[in-house]
Amino acid sequence: MTDDLDPIIHPAHRLRICALLAAATPLELAIVKEHSGLSASALSKQVAALVDAGYVEQQRSHTDSRRVWLSLTKDGKGAYRRHVRALRALLADTDASI
Repeated sequence: MTDDLDPIIHPAHRLRICALLAAATPLELAIVKEHSGLSASALSKQVAALVDAGYVEQQRSHTDSRRVWLSLTKDGKGAYRRHVRALRALLADTDASI
């Protein structure tokens, strides 16, 4: 069960970013920043970790290079789904033992 918890996605800020992208993708970086509550530099660091893992893809606007769009990759979607399933299973096991 906890074997499916993804150490790349598990940190709260990255989990929130993945959740935002899973709900509506692609999303402009400015929207992700607004909903994540992170500073620009902190968000950049978290997105870079997700990009390096192959979970998130960045694309610059063709008309305005300052605008960046983020989306989950196929691997990112799968990793996020597995991680959420593992969290739900962990919580269900915890609830059953209380």
